[in-house]
Amino acid sequence: MPFNLHPRPIPGPRRVRRSTAGLLASAVTVCLVAAGAPAEPLGVGDRLYPALGNPGYDVASYDLAFTYSGRNDKPLSAVTTIRARTTATLDRLNLDFAHGTVESVEVDGRPARFTGAGEDLVVTPDHPLPLGSWTRITVRHTSDPVAAKGQEGGWVRTTDGLAMANQADAAHLVFPCNDHPSDKAMFTFRITAPNDYTAVANGLPTGTARGTRTTTWAYRSAHPMATELAQVSIGRSTVVHRKGPHGLPVRDVVPTADRTTLEPWLAKTPDQIAWLESKVGTYPFETYGVLMAQASTGFELETQTLSLFEKGIFTEPAYPKWYIESVMVHELSHQWFGDSVSPRTWSDVWLNEGHATWYEELYADEKADRPMADRMKAAYGASDRWREAGGPPGRPKPPAPGQKIGIFRPNIYDGAALVLYALRQEIGRPAFERLEKVWVQQNRDSSVGTADFVRLASAIGGRDLTGFFDAWLYGAKTPPMPGHPDWKPAAPAPAKGAGGPKGGA
Repeated sequence: MPFNLHPRPIPGPRRVRRSTAGLLASAVTVCLVAAGAPAEPLGVGDRLYPALGNPGYDVASYDLAFTYSGRNDKPLSAVTTIRARTTATLDRLNLDFAHGTVESVEVDGRPARFTGAGEDLVVTPDHPLPLGSWTRITVRHTSDPVAAKGQEGGWVRTTDGLAMANQADAAHLVFPCNDHPSDKAMFTFRITAPNDYTAVANGLPTGTARGTRTTTWAYRSAHPMATELAQVSIGRSTVVHRKGPHGLPVRDVVPTADRTTLEPWLAKTPDQIAWLESKVGTYPFETYGVLMAQASTGFELETQTLSLFEKGIFTEPAYPKWYIESVMVHELSHQWFGDSVSPRTWSDVWLNEGHATWYEELYADEKADRPMADRMKAAYGASDRWREAGGPPGRPKPPAPGQKIGIFRPNIYDGAALVLYALRQEIGRPAFERLEKVWVQQNRDSSVGTADFVRLASAIGGRDLTGFFDAWLYGAKTPPMPGHPDWKPAAPAPAKGAGGPKGGA
């Protein structure tokens, strides 16, 4: 998730596909309209982002080709090819896409009609697509970093090029897609840029072709990925290689001019991976690294295999060393929690952010003598206020209009980590630690939800924990903390103009 550095709720460091039938049930019949009916935007019924995703098909792979001119004030030319399997008979299909010009669309190699509807691209092939059939959709379009300026996500313009920040509702500002984490897919990238630039993307490199003026870089993911985790970096960068645990390729992308200055931070990643492997098991992907971008985003982001960081976090003297390291561990933790094991709906985001915050705090506890219990006690005191302002951890309030990342509030960071702390208190440390390992192993490369976590926790904990989770995830008030009867929620702030507290506990 966007790990927001700027404000902090508490002093200290701070973010095999499963069936989506249940999520799609309310929308799939809408897709089976006659081709002559008016085009309309669709969604998969996500409570927080109702326009995201599209029913009627399941994406297997994306092939993304971008051509960058070297100027951030010009659109990139792009070709997106989607391989998908239909889950209904379709006369037309919707793709999420905005902030680009569509030049042509082909379905299975034949020209198809297309139009826009809201932030959807509605495609009408020249033949119906039968249930259970494979189809290939090719869209030739532009991808405009200028049009996306001022949006929360999509292309991020850096001082020397571009990067991506697509969470939660922004991948479709860059390329046509089924922009919902319930539909993970394989990705291939081909990025063409002038010869004095370096292009890097998720996954491992598969080849480089250098021409007289431009170079094309190719990358491919070895694991399925949600669209919100896609990353492409184009800049005057250096790619730094080293080995992680058991030979894992670690590659970092840094501004060439800052290579030496940033090396002490880059060198920390292998040990951080080893520390997390000791907690939750083997790193789940083919490579890892950090992308240090010369940009001001206000957050860090767990893009799969290549986490996005502002370069400034590593050079700002006001940030203590332990704090920066815990931020690095937060984004690294997401590779297990959020990337490999993705949320089925955005209401399940507490599973991403709660776990990343948990391991961020545990790392600071073990490595920097910053007791987790102190931060959890402070979070407990603030939890009722967070629930009132942003909703409980398992049911965050929808984002305000125009604030796409508005769900990322304290209740799904420290508030969700507090739920995990209560769970450990409830079932004991050995059972909790086993749960964490089994969760990421059992659900690797899939999209799962809160109910799945509750079932597994109940099985490992040896009793039905539904009531426990209902209170902690959905209650308007924070339940008593097991083992800490002395912990109390902070008194609510006085109403504006009330003249201060009137007494009472």
